[in-house]
Amino acid sequence: MIQLRVWQRECVDQALQAFEYQTHFLCHATPAAGKTVMVASVAKALLERNKIDFVLCFSPSRTVSQSVASTFSQILGRSFNGQIGAAGGSYTYQSMNTLPRELWQVLGEHRVFVVLDEIHHCSGSSWDELTIGNSWGRTILDRIQGKASLTMALSGTPWRSDDNPIVLSRYTQPDGELHCDYEYGLERAVIDGVCRAPKIVLTDNQEISLRSSELGLKTYSSIRETISQGHITYPDFLFRDEVIDHTLSEASKKLLEIRKQAPSAAGLVVAATAAHAKQIAVRLAALGERPVVVTYNTPGAHQIISNFKTSSDRWIISVGMISEGTDIPRLQVCCHLSRIRTELHFRQVLGRILRRQTGESSGIGGWLYVLAEPSLTEFARRIGEDLPGHHVVSFSPKSSKQSTDETKRSEVLQKENYTTEWELDIDNTGTWDAAPEHNGARETIDLCVSNQYWSEVLSLFGEKAL
Repeated sequence: MIQLRVWQRECVDQALQAFEYQTHFLCHATPAAGKTVMVASVAKALLERNKIDFVLCFSPSRTVSQSVASTFSQILGRSFNGQIGAAGGSYTYQSMNTLPRELWQVLGEHRVFVVLDEIHHCSGSSWDELTIGNSWGRTILDRIQGKASLTMALSGTPWRSDDNPIVLSRYTQPDGELHCDYEYGLERAVIDGVCRAPKIVLTDNQEISLRSSELGLKTYSSIRETISQGHITYPDFLFRDEVIDHTLSEASKKLLEIRKQAPSAAGLVVAATAAHAKQIAVRLAALGERPVVVTYNTPGAHQIISNFKTSSDRWIISVGMISEGTDIPRLQVCCHLSRIRTELHFRQVLGRILRRQTGESSGIGGWLYVLAEPSLTEFARRIGEDLPGHHVVSFSPKSSKQSTDETKRSEVLQKENYTTEWELDIDNTGTWDAAPEHNGARETIDLCVSNQYWSEVLSLFGEKAL
């Protein structure tokens, strides 16, 4: 029998009480807190109290849907495959419009509890005769709202990048704040030992030189400044071997360090494209690794992810396959090399490395490595604000000579002249296979990282180096 955490018991009790006078309940719990176990426990209590007959669950991916089915089956002690005699079934939002009519008829003929996982993917609202929202949201409004006996929505990141309303949700007036029936934030989850403390490492560069026949020589003091000039873009950094090598090297060192305490610990690289994932795999192989690669066009991708959960493989590279709700607790290091720069995606990626393993030491954090692109830097700062009193953000690279004595760190930053040079070839068309030539020479970017800029950025955040 699964022992519920304190927050899970609280939420179960509040949901059961709320269902005495309302039909919808929204739970916001930080990624990796254990929302599925909680809602399955709600379903079990409702079945035992004879409040419902069946349970239908919807989630944003097949991997998550399969995990939900497994958890519900375990907690309910019954099959959860949608077949005759089962307690219910687990489906994806994508499948809603192709599900048989008989399944939807169940909502009108029986008392059904519908669970909507990661509800922020579904937007929609209706008034009078007008219905707006994306296709998933509209389906929920058309086929579930007013037909299901009870509904419970879950989200680790309850907002949308497009600012459209989340389906079935209530917003306060006049400020438009989302009303959640229960909230369990990251700060409390870390204090409770439910989630690992996040450690976000930002990499930036002090001297970035652009040279071409048109530009001549231009030098900038950060990734932020370089991008703001409009000559190159953020992906121009992501796709370079030198940048990849540096990020992977730092992350690999950290993973090896963690594995001394947690031998099964693993790392995740979130790549931009399938070709990018292959490129990263080559660079990891150069470090002596044998990474697993899983992308949206990988045959048997879901089985590969399932196998990785319990394997001894150290690294997995993913494009859009290991996202919110994917349960791989041994992931403890992540390199964010995706082109997606939304706070929603950033927090979802971070959540993949915050889920603790049973019996895990409380001192091991979840390490996220990203480039100091303006949006990502701001998202990291906000994570730090969510955890006052915790050291969340640090900057890389650091000198290997740095003292661990905090009183000596500022002197080290000022006196040492640790540099790393990267030489990058860029193509103004945005591709990397055929960079143009200018006067017989390829256009290049030379990057030089120094501790001076690192300490300036640290002082901006009021952080100290680890």
